[in-house]
Amino acid sequence: MQAIVETLFDTVYLISVITIGILMIRGSKGNRQFCLFGWMAVVLGAGDSFHLVPRALALCTTGLENYTVPLGLGKWITSVTMTIFYVLLYYVWRQRYQITGQNGLTSAVYGLAGGRIVLCMMPQNQWLSVEAPLSWGVYRNIPFALLGLLIIILFYRSAKDYGDKAFRWMWLTIVLSFGFYIPVVLWADTIPLIGMLMIPKTCAYVWTVLIGYFAMKQECK
Repeated sequence: MQAIVETLFDTVYLISVITIGILMIRGSKGNRQFCLFGWMAVVLGAGDSFHLVPRALALCTTGLENYTVPLGLGKWITSVTMTIFYVLLYYVWRQRYQITGQNGLTSAVYGLAGGRIVLCMMPQNQWLSVEAPLSWGVYRNIPFALLGLLIIILFYRSAKDYGDKAFRWMWLTIVLSFGFYIPVVLWADTIPLIGMLMIPKTCAYVWTVLIGYFAMKQECK
């Protein structure tokens, strides 16, 4: 039952975000903000597919324990693409609110993203091992969480200052995604049921993408 439900959910998710991303790229009509948002959605879906497709195959065939390497490699790739996702979201913020300068802020975004990617590449993560260390799961997510917090603050302040109704909940979608993701990082290995939080985390990302899509439909008529 888990295999069927989870596979259907992941299939709908991947097809939806990638399709919406392509529609945004094609329908942006030269609007750089929405073109970036479309690429952001494609990166999200394509990156997650490296982990979710092997997971679906594992659940529907011989089990997760026999797919350790593909699943580990998929998590590795997804960790990098999710970082790129937030860098692109930062540039969506700059485009939407016509932000210029702020070189220190941009440096902070690149520093946190670069730090996250470097930590993801360290062999101590043991991505392809059955018993990947929790400590490195925490280390590599510290700059990631700080990057997310920075993006949350930027969208919250700007949407409020500009009275931006279309993006007024963007900050909340990111809060929810991290709120559901952090317990999985910390406790999913010892309490497998906590892994179910990845479902609402995924829904939060879909909400993020839909905010951009509906804003484009409204503003690019």
